[in-house]
Amino acid sequence: MHKKKYLFNSSLKDLNTFGIDVTAKKIIVVKTIKSLIKIVQYCKLSHIPYLILGEGSNVLFLENYIGIVIVNRIKGIKIIEQNKFWILHVFSGEKWHSLVKYSLNLNIFGLENLALIPGRIGSAAIQNIGAYGKEFKDVCLYVDVLSLKDNDIKRINANLCQFSYRNSIFKHQFHDYIILAVGIKLSKKWNPTIFPLLKNYVNFKEITAHKIFNIICKIRMNKLPDPKKFGNAGSFFKNPIITKKQAFKLTSLYDVPYYPQKNGLIKISGGWLIQHYQFKNIQIGDAAIHETQKLILINKKNATSKEVITLAKIIHMCILKKFNIFLEPEIDFIGSIGKIDPLDIFY
Repeated sequence: MHKKKYLFNSSLKDLNTFGIDVTAKKIIVVKTIKSLIKIVQYCKLSHIPYLILGEGSNVLFLENYIGIVIVNRIKGIKIIEQNKFWILHVFSGEKWHSLVKYSLNLNIFGLENLALIPGRIGSAAIQNIGAYGKEFKDVCLYVDVLSLKDNDIKRINANLCQFSYRNSIFKHQFHDYIILAVGIKLSKKWNPTIFPLLKNYVNFKEITAHKIFNIICKIRMNKLPDPKKFGNAGSFFKNPIITKKQAFKLTSLYDVPYYPQKNGLIKISGGWLIQHYQFKNIQIGDAAIHETQKLILINKKNATSKEVITLAKIIHMCILKKFNIFLEPEIDFIGSIGKIDPLDIFY
């Protein structure tokens, strides 16, 4: 492999959107499945920790990583036309937003509600990304993975991926599998996914996929912090999902926004809980709560992971004490040798 792909003891600051300045023993960019297999085999045989990283938009590095960070840039998009559907086979190193733009330019509609979500295709499947009434699971047909046990490529149908709110089988299980590609199924008969904010921007009779795309890009750019200005990983916490009994008790005491789910549970606004706790100008070092989007923690300049975690712990414990609601982190915490359970950090 070409030497330019190897970076020794290099900073990961530009490889995580939080902008945390930690290092890895080695950073390797991979562009083919063959090179990915070769590097992972080397790591396993040499007992060296390794981490697959896409955009670094959903991680918080807690300390220097002692292993190899493999940056996934395996790219490619194949389009299969059927009578009623388009099938997009997309490799995991492609940028999600680039895929959304690419499909729209080909007049293939259905991904417009997921515009401007950061990250690569692989993390879209792991996180089951979602926004404005649409989730990845709504369009996913299959996920292709590399089994590290036998270097075999396996296809997992979407109904076996256990997709749920910001979750999938890939987040907690399948540790010996790496996502290589996904299959996305989009109907040729386009039906817009309408969300309440749309009525403020456009007449429904004139709605098009391109208009929804432009509206969502405008909304996201106006309300979300630019990682180039303030490091962040999007929502630090998930919106809590609670039982009807818990929701009834909470809504009888507070005017908290809530959203009934198909499974009978209730999603409530985590941002509202933080907003109405009324933290007074709370800031730990350069780690702070975003002014308008309260689920987002930001790095104002040179925040350390310790400062971010200290702030997150304070928020978590205060919300638990006042509302009896458990705020679960949405991002992944990465220690010196790999992923760490949030419970081991918070408690």
